[in-house]
Amino acid sequence: NDAFDPKDHNDWGTYYDPKNIFCGQYDCYKILGFDYESYGREKPTTKTITKRYRALSREWHPDKSKHKDAKERFVKIARAYEVLTDVQQRKEYDFMRYNQEAYFQKYGASVLFKYAPKTDTVVVLIVLLILANGFSWMAQKQRWQQVANRLIQATLEDWTPSQGGTQESKLLREQALERLQKLEAEAEAEAQAQNESFKTNSTKAKKSANKLTAKEKKKQELERLRPIVVELVEDMHDFGAGFHKPTWRDLLIVRMAFWPYYIATGTVWQVKYFARRLQGLELNDEERQVLTERAVGPVAWELASDDDRME
Repeated sequence: NDAFDPKDHNDWGTYYDPKNIFCGQYDCYKILGFDYESYGREKPTTKTITKRYRALSREWHPDKSKHKDAKERFVKIARAYEVLTDVQQRKEYDFMRYNQEAYFQKYGASVLFKYAPKTDTVVVLIVLLILANGFSWMAQKQRWQQVANRLIQATLEDWTPSQGGTQESKLLREQALERLQKLEAEAEAEAQAQNESFKTNSTKAKKSANKLTAKEKKKQELERLRPIVVELVEDMHDFGAGFHKPTWRDLLIVRMAFWPYYIATGTVWQVKYFARRLQGLELNDEERQVLTERAVGPVAWELASDDDRME
């Protein structure tokens, strides 16, 4: 017995059929109340399909149904019946269910391609150039900031050479401490001039300071020293080896203008170098310097002293 109720049947499923060759966007099986996936190898027979079709057509016949979509539904039901009772159409319908490429090759698609409004190429190039120059500027700023942060940390923590400290960080720390002492002396003199009870307050402050641990005292000193060190480092625009604050020379468009020059000079030097090697000549001072700089890297070379470079 078929328990199918045409009155409660509203799920028509979906199917890829943009050209409306079969049942359009709906599944022919679902229209007649069948679930293609649940049948397995046994598909509904022509007899079963005819029975469903008659039940649905009686329910949705335009002359009997008052539903506003009765006519449209009736036409779809009739088309589903026509497809599924035609052996050739049904075979093709089943084959193209999961083979949209085959459908497209035979029937094409309903998608209409059209060109988007033409974009001004010059405007696009200008925007891309602006973005590229902004990126190169920020990249150079980041390069400088990395060295600056390391120098600030080495100065505040008083790194030794084995920790990565340099003569520059030592001198910077001395300058910062000197400026800090000067600022504290000025603040103390100003407070003494403005406050008659300075001695009493100063005594209390000293007693409070004496209660602090060595770690707490060091932390306080770092907090007072940090803004001074940061200010001193901010005034250092160039650390050498290309680690400098960004300027107009770091814009991509400017660098691109110098590319031919760099390529030409580099090529000439390389040709001369190979020519001298073929002649069996020894390395000259310029060649030794260039090769050594390439070996140790531009940063290490820039930070090295003259004696280290000679070695």
